[in-house]
Order: sequence, then structure tokens, then C-alpha cells
Amino acid sequence: MDIIATATNGVPGIASGRLPEEDCRRNFCEMHSPLEPNSARVEAERCYFCFDAPCTQACPTEIDIPGFIRMIGNHNPVGAAGLILQENIMGGTCARACPVETLCEHTCVRNQPDDRPVSIGLLQRYAVDEAMDQNASFFIRGALSEKSVAVVGAGPAGLACAHRLAVLGHSVCIYEHRPKSGGLNEYGLAAYKMLDNFAQKEAEFITSIGGIEIEHGKLLGRDFHLRDIEDRHDAVFLSAGLGSTKTLGIPGEEVSGVEDAVDFISQIRQADQLSSLALGKRIVVIGGGMTAIDIAVQTRLLGAEDVTIVYRRGPQQMKASIEEQEFAKIRGVVIRYWGQPACIQHQDGRVTGVEFSPTDRDLHADGAGHFTIEADTVFRAIGQAPQLLNDDAEGFNLEGGRFVVDEERRTSRAGVWAGGDCIADGEDLTVSAVQDGKLAAISIDQFLSKSKAGEP
Repeated sequence: MDIIATATNGVPGIASGRLPEEDCRRNFCEMHSPLEPNSARVEAERCYFCFDAPCTQACPTEIDIPGFIRMIGNHNPVGAAGLILQENIMGGTCARACPVETLCEHTCVRNQPDDRPVSIGLLQRYAVDEAMDQNASFFIRGALSEKSVAVVGAGPAGLACAHRLAVLGHSVCIYEHRPKSGGLNEYGLAAYKMLDNFAQKEAEFITSIGGIEIEHGKLLGRDFHLRDIEDRHDAVFLSAGLGSTKTLGIPGEEVSGVEDAVDFISQIRQADQLSSLALGKRIVVIGGGMTAIDIAVQTRLLGAEDVTIVYRRGPQQMKASIEEQEFAKIRGVVIRYWGQPACIQHQDGRVTGVEFSPTDRDLHADGAGHFTIEADTVFRAIGQAPQLLNDDAEGFNLEGGRFVVDEERRTSRAGVWAGGDCIADGEDLTVSAVQDGKLAAISIDQFLSKSKAGEP
């Protein structure tokens, strides 16, 4: 039966309940089926256990990948999880959302035209899930240091930093402006990648070590200032992520129906009933990263009929991998390359389409190659802007509004470290943010130890 495309506010083209709730839930099933014990051991036996393994070198958190795979093959998945979590405390999330096809699995020596790489991501998930199901304990707090550290942001970088600091015996207070911990793991990843409330289970697992207090609803610059927490704590780690989505800067952008992809992904993540979300029938997504793929695929899964991603360059230049692009296409998303938005077409204050100009140099600039896509909803997915520090910016070296840090994630402001999306030259990946938090915690511990000993 055709759906009457009218939302509660009477906007043409927008409707909730495009699919029954049971169909939505079925569509948002596991992206990749988890491994069973026997299949995990069979897959583990495919590993060559390379010396100086390229997969370990490709992992931003430097997990001993052959080591944990060998443990799985030896019927010890919990021990394998211990190896993983020692380097990456968010091994569960990274096993689900990390772009392994461009990192560890890409460098696997079995990744050949007549073979396939070892399924490292699925093996990592199998081990970590098994350990969490058994409530396995791998960490204990060190001798208490009587030092406290403020962490701004309870996302991957902040939680990783807090956990390592707690292991090292320090007390941590995390200031998080959202009602839940997890950052993009909770609010920004595609819902089909993180099912069964996993982001919150992982956050609880991380904080169960003790010594970590989280104050939700506390936004830097609104509820407190940097100088306030500097006065109350011995060191500060900034991992506040990014702010609002960047604007397109084109005519018509202000009309109704032009939305931020990150905001709608958050709505999907937090929705009790997926079928209750008001959704357009014809959707255009502008961007080329994982956010663009995630919003496009999810709107298709919710029942949108026509979903098109338009990217200004070619497939090889997209931040989303070729595998992710193919994943979207298989689910009915159209991807058009070499197009840049020129203006938003609208009528009565509501978007009706987007006009694009060609960016391929082979096309003429006299109008050839221009095209228009009809739309009732346009999602911006072109990256997020850094959050402004205002009065708290003194003493920081900034690049494009992001913190410039050294190899230990120290900023130019004494006693302040930073990591995650808010630092310059960051990878914008959960796994990289975890590494930032881990390295910063080690550096902060050294700083606090010298401070306690009275060293300059």
C-alpha cells in the first residue's frame, strides 16, 4: 500500500511510518554476522602469524594481531581479548566500526587476487564479545596517586584516556555535555553497526575499573571554563570532538528540508521506534565520507525511495572506502561523482531539488554537465567545524580551529593535552581517537609523576 507522504506538520514529501516497525528492525540487523566458536577457530587457522606482521603495523593502536588470533585458534578467546584491550580498550566498537578494509585487513599478506584477507575485525569482535559476556576482568587500579585529571568529552578519546589514567592510579572526572557517554559511538555511528546498546555496555565496562567520575550535561564554555577545571585538577585532557556540520555556502541553503546528517543519525541512534522518524521520499546527500554513506544507507533502510550521494570528486578520492561505497550501492543508494552543489532549489520555503555544477575538467564550463536532482530533503555531510573556545583559547596553537599537538598529544598550553577529532591532522576514526587517549594518558602520568617528585 502506498504511503501518504505527509508528516504531522503537513510538509509534502515527508512522512513517518514509510515502513512498518518490524521491517525497519529487520533492515537494521547486523551488518556482518558475528562468528561462532568453531568458525572463529577455522578462520584463525588461516593466519600465517607473520613476524613483524604488517597488520599490526597498520593498526593505529598497535594491537598484537597475530598474537590474539593464535589464542583464538588455541581455544582461548578471553585471553585474546586481554591482548586486544591492553592496546585498545574500545576493541569491541572498533571491531564493528573500524575500516579494517583500509587498515589491518588491507595489509594482510593473504589479501591477494586469488585469496582473501583474514577476517581480523570479526575475530576481534568474537574475542571481545566473549570476554564481555563472561564479565572477564583484565585491569586493576594501580597505587592511588592522589592526583586528579579532568577529561572534557566522554567519547572514544576521553574514555580511553580516563581508563588508562585510572589503571595508573589517578582519579579522573569526565565532563560530558550529552546525557550519555560514548560520543560518536553512541550518537554518530550507523545504527546497524552498533546494535543492542553496545556503546553503553562498553562505556560501563571501561568505567567499571573505578576512579572515573562522569558529569553529564556539562558543556565547555557554557557550564564551565577551561581555567575552572585547571584550578581543580592537576592536568586536563581535551576530547570534546567537533561542533556543528559545515555549511555549503550556496543560495537556498537556509530553506526548510536542508538538514545536518550528523543530527539525523543521532535521531536514528536514539529512536525507540525507527518507524516514527519523519523521512523524505527523495533524498540527496552531499559529501563523500562515512557520514554520507551512513545517512544514505540508513534512510534507504527506513524506506526512502530515492537516495543519491553526490561527491565533488571521484570514487578513489572519497574518504569512504570503495567497499563502503559498494555497500551503499547494493542497498539502493545512487552515488554520483564529480558534482558540486551550486544552489538549493525551493518553493514556498521548502527544498525541491539541488542544482549541481561539474567538477570534472573534461566537462565544459558553458553549462554542459550541469544537472539537477529533485529532493524533498538534503543532508549536509561535508564534515564538522571545530567548537570555538572563545576566552579559553589563550595559549593554544591552533590550526583550522583544532589543537596542534605533539607526539604525546600535548598542546602548547602547559598542563593540557588533547586528542580525537578536535586535534589537527587527526584521522577522524574511533581507533585513532583511542590511540590519542592512550598516548596522552601515558604522557600525563609521566608529567604527574615528575610533579609529585618535585621535578621541574
